Amino acid sequence: MNSPKHKMTHQRQMLVGLLFLHSMNTFMDRICISTASDVIMSDLNISAQMMGYIFAIFAVSYALLQVPAGWFADAYGPKKALLIVVGFWSSFTALTGAAWNAVSMLVIRFFFGAGEAGAFPGATRAVYNWVPSRERGLANGVFHSGGRVGAALSLLLMPFLIRVVGWRWTFVINGAIGIAWGIVYLSWFRDHPKDHPGVNDAERKYIESGIQDDLTVDEKIPFGLIITSPNMLLTMTQYIASNMTFFISLTWLFPYMKEQWGEGAEVYTPIPLILGMIAHWTAGGLITYLYKKGFHVGSRRAPAIIGFSMGVIGLIVSTQMADSTPLAFIISFSIAIFGVEMTIAPSWTFCMDIGGRKSGAVSGTMNMLGNLGSA
Repeated sequence: MNSPKHKMTHQRQMLVGLLFLHSMNTFMDRICISTASDVIMSDLNISAQMMGYIFAIFAVSYALLQVPAGWFADAYGPKKALLIVVGFWSSFTALTGAAWNAVSMLVIRFFFGAGEAGAFPGATRAVYNWVPSRERGLANGVFHSGGRVGAALSLLLMPFLIRVVGWRWTFVINGAIGIAWGIVYLSWFRDHPKDHPGVNDAERKYIESGIQDDLTVDEKIPFGLIITSPNMLLTMTQYIASNMTFFISLTWLFPYMKEQWGEGAEVYTPIPLILGMIAHWTAGGLITYLYKKGFHVGSRRAPAIIGFSMGVIGLIVSTQMADSTPLAFIISFSIAIFGVEMTIAPSWTFCMDIGGRKSGAVSGTMNMLGNLGSA
């Protein structure tokens, strides 16, 4: 019988929980500007076209620094990488509240996007170091679902907060939340489980024995050869398609619902994001289940095939809903979002498979192409 001291600890699940909150924070900061867009446009005399540029400039800077940020996480460790990027983007989140005209807002959001660029490549490298391959599907599903929870909470809570304290202080509060997360992360996280005082030998051996498996590429393969391989090119292409669909829910869905169906229709906008959260858990659970059954390659393929099939159906139906009720449109659009969100966990898990110790840079490359497509 195993004594309590020989039972495996579960600090890797603590990491996934911490990254869930990290993902929440990134999307709360991103979507805050969507909920505040009407009042910002009014206060700063910004046109709808310029607001579109402000939305897009984030995606451009965010995309361009993905690979450098991922490389930094691979070279210097995810602890340093995430502390730097969280501090940087949280500062520019708060500074968004200090914008005085369209140009200043454009510049601030550019640097905000540049700061957030390292959020997911850095976190991906942390997952690679801490979570064995057999558990990464579910870990990625839970971790990335935090973004959808954060976005949904933003759509529900930010309008209220804006009414209470104003849009400028709302951005300051969001920035402060990021700094608070960074302090917790600094005190708890270590780049490797072996260096963490809360990880016992049983968990350390379990993690280290599963870091690489039959899907992991040879570490000697050059980075350039990895990202130009046919499988990686296909992964980057499909990620463009999923991001183009998902980013609608983060930027234009909120103002579109109000414009198309009037005041009050925006109450439905969190629904696609909530279903997106469920899609992440569903896909992550399916990946883990299929992997344990021995379908290692199929565990990455099946959720994506199912997801894109649902995404196509949902988008086609959505295009026919402009003259229907807001709820009918949201239901059809939610089917599309559920579908494309099922592709996220297998995409990032595959980047760890093919990237190995270059997971930060490889995942950053995929995310770069996806965000350039969304811009």
